[in-house]
Amino acid sequence: MLTEGTVVALATPEGSGAIGVIRLSGAETFHFTAPFFKPKSKESWDKIQANTSVLGDFVSEGEIIDEVLLTKFKAPYSYTGENVVEISCHGSSYIQQKIISCFLIKGVKPAQAGEFTLRAYLNQKMDLSQAEAVADLIAAESEAAHQLALQQMRGGFSKKMEALRQELIQFKALIELELDFSEEEVEFANLEELRSLLNKLHKDISDLKNSFAYGNVIKKGVPVAIAGKPNVGKSSLLNALFEEEKAIVSNIPGTTRDSIEDTLVLGGILFRFIDTAGLRETNDVVEAIGVKKAREKVKKARVLIYLYQRDATAPVIANEIQELHHEGLSILLVENKIDLHNNTHSVDLASEIKSNLNFESEVIALGISTKNSTSLAPLKNHLVTLIQNMKSESNLIIHNSRHFHALSEALRAIETIQEGLDQALPGDLLSIELKEAIQFIGSITGNIDNDQDILGTIFSQFCIGK
Repeated sequence: MLTEGTVVALATPEGSGAIGVIRLSGAETFHFTAPFFKPKSKESWDKIQANTSVLGDFVSEGEIIDEVLLTKFKAPYSYTGENVVEISCHGSSYIQQKIISCFLIKGVKPAQAGEFTLRAYLNQKMDLSQAEAVADLIAAESEAAHQLALQQMRGGFSKKMEALRQELIQFKALIELELDFSEEEVEFANLEELRSLLNKLHKDISDLKNSFAYGNVIKKGVPVAIAGKPNVGKSSLLNALFEEEKAIVSNIPGTTRDSIEDTLVLGGILFRFIDTAGLRETNDVVEAIGVKKAREKVKKARVLIYLYQRDATAPVIANEIQELHHEGLSILLVENKIDLHNNTHSVDLASEIKSNLNFESEVIALGISTKNSTSLAPLKNHLVTLIQNMKSESNLIIHNSRHFHALSEALRAIETIQEGLDQALPGDLLSIELKEAIQFIGSITGNIDNDQDILGTIFSQFCIGK
């Protein structure tokens, strides 16, 4: 990781656009920038106030490269905590690369992925979880994902983690005090109070850990597989949901032979819809591969829309759903083409299919017509409700797999301590597990000595310029 010297990078997406923003950060940023910038006001560089934008020309070897707007940030009042300059130039790729090249020739280093945010973290402008939230905020594709990332970036999650960490430290201090005064038989920790504190910590961490199922699908999008027998209208449903021709529709069974995927935001939540090949036995080699892929897609889905028609045989449909079912899968049993039956849904058929299922998971049944877009409203509402019902009791939602792992390990350590108290294990053994729990909680915000490889992995996932 490069965290020394002055670095430069394009902070906006590459390619032509109205403007491009070039960012520099480091102790010598002003030293490198001053020779190239000629303010329209004719002011000297030193008289340009910090945290202001100034119009001027970017000049190299007497040649005007572009008319730019320069913003000057003086340490520590900048994103990185260092001296920072942001140059807004015209969006020509040539101009952007020409300006960056001018700095590189003078000895400025190209910034690595995430290096500006890494410097912000190292300069204590934000903690590790807030830094990760910056990347999540940039990648957010829905309102719900945006809100999760924003909540984490604002520090609410960090405050909760630090509070948990301090409670664990207090617990550890009480136990170690008893160890220090064991010969005098002085008791600093009431056993019932320790149990009560552990139970509270266990619940707090469990609630946060359990929120990951919801947070993860909000962050990545909810995978929804559309499955069923050939010619029940799976591709028509996909087209109706997106209001455009995403998939080829025909009366020939087996038309869809590969999975077709696209995303749609409903109720502020991103859904990833997957239209799959019709489920049936076939001698067609290509179609058989499509059927196999369809089953694999369902196994990775969070929601299954199983589509069928009124002429379906309940035990056959139930057997198919049974084979597709897996832990954590929510199922919507959807009868299509109800327009052929006075827009009514056969409750009796749906009940018969449900009665043939051998699992206890709730199966929601409804009817639709892909020819009538208004009939899709209940289906969309059910999809949103299914995901909203995944929310845990915790006010804070985690959506980062690294945080989930750390919380899982901290929870394991606390459960070991609880067992140790019940077995009257000596304090020195309990202290070891406590130390681990403190380290795992601290690793979330970076409140420990971080391994350089871990930091490298986290920040390498950022875009260049951030």
